[in-house]
Amino acid sequence: MPEADDLTALAGVGPKMAERLANLGLHQVRDLLFHLPLRYEDRTRLRAIGELLPGAPAQVEGRVDHAAIVRGRRSMLVVSISDGTGRLTLRFFHFTARQKQQFATGATVRCYGEARGGFQGLEMVHPTYSLLREGQSKPLADRLTSIYPSTEGIGQSTWTRLTDQALAQLAEGKLALQELLPENAMTGQRPMSLESALNYIHRPPPDADVAALVERRHPAQQRLAIEELLAHHLAMRLLNRRKRAHDAPRLDQDGELERQFLAALPFEPTRAQARVCEEIRADLAGRHPMLRLVHGDVGSGKTVVAALAALRAIVNGYQVAVMAPTELLAEQHLRVFGDWLRPLGIEPAWLSGKVTGKARASVLEAIAAGAPLVVGTHALMQDGVEYARLGLVIVDEQHRFGVHQRMALMRKGEAGALRPHQLIMTATPIPRTLAMTAYAGMEVSVIDELPPGRTPVTTAVLSAERRGEIIRRVAAACESGRQAYWVCTLIEESDAVQAQAAEAVALELRDALGGLRVGLVHGRKKAADKQARMLAFKAGEIDLLVATTVIEVGVDVPNATLMIIENAERLGLSQLHQLRGRVGRGAKQSSCVLIYDPPLGDLARQRLDIMRESTDGFRIAEKDLELRGPGDVLGTRQTGMLQFRVADLGRDAGLLNTVQEIADGLLDNHPHQVNGLVRRWVGDATEFAGV
Repeated sequence: MPEADDLTALAGVGPKMAERLANLGLHQVRDLLFHLPLRYEDRTRLRAIGELLPGAPAQVEGRVDHAAIVRGRRSMLVVSISDGTGRLTLRFFHFTARQKQQFATGATVRCYGEARGGFQGLEMVHPTYSLLREGQSKPLADRLTSIYPSTEGIGQSTWTRLTDQALAQLAEGKLALQELLPENAMTGQRPMSLESALNYIHRPPPDADVAALVERRHPAQQRLAIEELLAHHLAMRLLNRRKRAHDAPRLDQDGELERQFLAALPFEPTRAQARVCEEIRADLAGRHPMLRLVHGDVGSGKTVVAALAALRAIVNGYQVAVMAPTELLAEQHLRVFGDWLRPLGIEPAWLSGKVTGKARASVLEAIAAGAPLVVGTHALMQDGVEYARLGLVIVDEQHRFGVHQRMALMRKGEAGALRPHQLIMTATPIPRTLAMTAYAGMEVSVIDELPPGRTPVTTAVLSAERRGEIIRRVAAACESGRQAYWVCTLIEESDAVQAQAAEAVALELRDALGGLRVGLVHGRKKAADKQARMLAFKAGEIDLLVATTVIEVGVDVPNATLMIIENAERLGLSQLHQLRGRVGRGAKQSSCVLIYDPPLGDLARQRLDIMRESTDGFRIAEKDLELRGPGDVLGTRQTGMLQFRVADLGRDAGLLNTVQEIADGLLDNHPHQVNGLVRRWVGDATEFAGV
C-alpha cells in the first residue's frame, strides 16, 4: 500500500507515469504543488474574429469555410474559418489525415491561440481546438485555465487531474507544508500563507485579478517568488561556501612557458586582459579554491586569459580541464588551445560524448595518467573519467550548465583533501540583478575593453520584402573579396526542422548567387562535417556560409564582414548580439542585417531597435532581461538552470536586496530552514551544504 505522499497513491499514476514525473524531478505528491503553471489562458469568453489583435492570445469560434493540405517546402494543413465579423486562418505543421477530415466545410470549431499577421490576414499557428457538433452548446470556462510545463506523454488534462488531487490532500491535512519565510519577509508584513498562495496560483478563483496573474504581480505569486529567489540564492551561497571551505593546490610558481606564450602572440594583451590575469594569478596562489567569473563582450579576449591561467596550472604540475556546453564551442577551444600550446610542448586531449570505443579508452587512460590539458563537453564530468591531479577547471558559457552539473564537476576534481580552482567565462554580459542570484558568492572580473583594430559593426533592420536587395548586397560583398554569414532561424526548436530550413535557403542562395561558393552548417551535421565547413570558411574556400544558430559561437573569421539574420524578430537580444559578434573581428568595416517578417509586434520592434542603436553588450543584456526574463537571457530554456517557476528577475529585481538580507539571517540563525528552502525549490540541500 503506497504512503500518502507517494505519487503512485494518486489516481492515474502507474509505474510509467511515475517514471515520466520523476524525469521532471517530481517524486512525491508535495512536489506537484510546486510544479506551477507557466501561464494562464483566458477561456472564460469568446472574441469576435474581427476584434482580434496581432500578438494577443484569444479564444474564438467560427465555421470552417475551407481546409486543405498545402504542399511546399513543408506540408501544412491550412484551415479558414469565419464568424460573420472576420476571417481567420489556422495553420498546422504537424497534422494527421484524420484532422483534415475533421475540418469539414460547415463544421463549427472553437480554438485558442495567439493571433498574428499572415499573408492573408490574421492567423493562428497550432491553436488548441475542439469541434462542436451541430447544435451543440459548449459552456465556457468559469475561471482561468492553468497551463503547466510538461513533457512527452503528459497532457494538460493530466496535470489538472494530478494537481487537483494534490491540492485536495493539502486541504484535507494529509500533506503538511512548513512555513519557511520569516513573518516580515515582504514589505514588513506577514506574507500570504503558503497553502493559500499555492491554491490561488494553481486554481485562480472566478473573480481573480486576471491582469495581475498574467503579469505575475499578484501577492500569491510574489509570496512564492521571494521564496524561490531566496532558495536559489541560498543554494549558490551554500555551494560557494562549501567550495571555499576546502584547500586547493597553491599554483604560485610562474614559468618560462607563460613568457613564451605572450611573446608568440601577434598582439599585445589589453590593459583589461592584463588586470584580469593578475586577479586570477592572485586567486591561484591562494590556499582556497578560486571561484571566479570572467565576463566580457564578444571578442574581448577571454580565451587568452584562460590560456594563461591554464599555463600557470600546468607549470605547477597540475592538470587543466576546459569544458564547453556544445561540441562546436568545445572544438573551437581544442583548435585554439592546440595552436597556441602545441609549440610549447603541450598536446590537448579531447573528450566528448561522441568519442567512443578504443579512442575513448585511450583518452581516459591519458587523463588518468596526468594529461596536462583536457578539452571537451559535459563528458568531462561523467562517471569513468578519473583525473590524476586536476588543479584548474575552465568552464566556458557556464550558465548553460545546471547547478547539479557544477557540483558533479567539483566532486570530479577532488584529489585527497584538495579541490580544483574554477575559472568561469561567458561572452553573455550578465546583468547585475541576474548575477546576484546566478553567481552569488563568486568573484567577478570584467574584460571591458576590446582589442585595438576592431571596428564597430553597423546594424540595419530590413523587412523580408526587401530580400532581393539583401541578396544583391551579399553578392557585392563577396565579389569584393569579403565573406558573409546567412543565419536561418525558426520558431520550432527542432534541429531537424531548422536543418531543413537552412538547406532550403542554401539552395535558394546557390541559385541566386551562381558564381559564389555557398557552404552549409547546421546542428544535424556530424561534428567532423561542421568542423570541416567552418575551417573551409575560415580558409576563404567558402564565400557565403548558410547556417542555423549553431554558429552563435564559432571560429574567428576576420574576413567575414557581413552577417544576415533571417526572422530576427524570433530571437532574443543576447542571441542576436552573439551572432552579430561573428563579424567585426578584423579591421574592415562590418555590417549586420536583421531581416524580419512584417508586421512586427511591439516587443520585437523594441528588440530590433536596441540592436540597431547599440553594440554595448551590457546595455543589451539589461534590456534583454527587462524584455524577456532570465531564462531566455541565459539560454536556459533548454538546460534547467534558473528556470524559475514563478520568479522573474527582471520584474522582481526589487526583491533581491531583501533576499540577501533574509539569506544572511537564515544562514546564521536558522540553517534547518535553509535546507528546507533549497530542497523545496532547487534539490537536495545536503549536496549544496556538504552536510
